[in-house]
Amino acid sequence: MADDSPDHRQHVLLVTGLSGAGKTTALRVLEDLGWEAIDNFPIRLLGRLIGGANQEGPRPPLAIGFDSRTRGFVPHEIIAKVKELARRDDLVVTTLFLDCGSGELERRYNETRRRHPMAADRPVRTGILAERELLEPLRRWADAVVDTTEFSSNDLQQAVRAQFADSAPEEMAVIVSSFGFARGTPPLADLVFDMRFLDNPHWVPELREQTGLDAPVGEHIERDPGFTPAFTQIRDLVLTLLPRYEAQGKSYVSIAFGCTGGRHRSVYVAQKFATALHEAGFSPTIIHRNLGSRAADEIEGPQ
Repeated sequence: MADDSPDHRQHVLLVTGLSGAGKTTALRVLEDLGWEAIDNFPIRLLGRLIGGANQEGPRPPLAIGFDSRTRGFVPHEIIAKVKELARRDDLVVTTLFLDCGSGELERRYNETRRRHPMAADRPVRTGILAERELLEPLRRWADAVVDTTEFSSNDLQQAVRAQFADSAPEEMAVIVSSFGFARGTPPLADLVFDMRFLDNPHWVPELREQTGLDAPVGEHIERDPGFTPAFTQIRDLVLTLLPRYEAQGKSYVSIAFGCTGGRHRSVYVAQKFATALHEAGFSPTIIHRNLGSRAADEIEGPQ
């Protein structure tokens, strides 16, 4: 007989990583999601904070942030302490490590004019490299590593919500988006399809100021002999993959269509693709990232 009793185990998430990689942002999002969030907590007091195993009733999830600035920060000792906690039947302990490229970290510190915690009287890059070496054991051991090098603050917030929100839908959420390659690829997209092989409406004067939401632009795109076979193959591929993703327990799948500026081809294809998903029984969310961007010849490039 299956055990239908509620799970009273407390979820404990340890958030660590390189200074400047986004720990504060991640903890703020977790707090918004209902977690009790504490930053720079002395690791030696971790057991006392969590409490004993004899506490009754559900306990709120707990997110604890720490890094090289935290008192008593010794990676191997931290790993040993967390392993000990993970053996408890009343806890679910997970470690999230936020990584970031050294060049991007240096740029962030130079932009904000903050002092790196391990570079009090040295160049920022020296402090970053020293901290990376110190934290490497934790990075190798962590349950989840998120590289925020290409993330905006909003991208990181979305990633944390997708992974740790209790309110995540029971059914897999499907997001269909359009974007312009000239303005960067969406870092959180699971599947990216390049629509730049299609004839570009930007170079038709009467279509230039219109978008992929306008019927004349869609008619122009569908007249391209490459459109129908490519669209059909992409649709069939994604409809094959989505049930497999869902069977693996994936909560979110993001499908992104890109063109040069993100206003014509990608917008039309994303809209048409969302319709195809509706017909297949899915309920996709549609996002047009660059639809409001101004058309510009210097972005579109030569015809």
